[in-house]
Amino acid sequence: MRYDPIGHLLLTPVDTEAPARVRRLRGLGIGDHVDPEFDLFAGRLAELTGAPYSMVNFIDENRQFFAGLLAPDSSMGRYMARDHGYCPHVVVRRKALVLEDVRDYPRFAGNPVVDEIGIRSYLGAPLVDRTGIVLGTVCVVDVEPRRWGREGLDTIKTMAAELVARIHRREDGGI
Repeated sequence: MRYDPIGHLLLTPVDTEAPARVRRLRGLGIGDHVDPEFDLFAGRLAELTGAPYSMVNFIDENRQFFAGLLAPDSSMGRYMARDHGYCPHVVVRRKALVLEDVRDYPRFAGNPVVDEIGIRSYLGAPLVDRTGIVLGTVCVVDVEPRRWGREGLDTIKTMAAELVARIHRREDGGI
């Protein structure tokens, strides 16, 4: 946790790994452009979880980029400020995060996406590659509270591992 110069608590965690992540993403050729494969992946993730929103999210020092996105309308763009949403917490924590109702967690309830997009529940997992760097996240969100349960947690973690394996196959010259 850190404070801004005026002394306000900043709820987005400090991410010391961001410069290394950006270098790794550039080396992989991902993280800064829309990728149809990632859009398809987001669609499959939404289908598996029954969530209306699904993302493949890569995070740099200042913002988040949804290289893969499924959203019920076009109100959600491909970019989001780094201090919006819950994925930056997943990246720094290096483990999955389940929020069945964000209003139940004071640390997360005041996040701008609650009011701006109406997000009420979140399920996300980190994309940890073979170098040990967290590249980003896969996540699903809903505008209603959701009981993701153990099944949801297992699904998001399995899907994260599947996407990392695909990224590695790309890097190795496979498909």
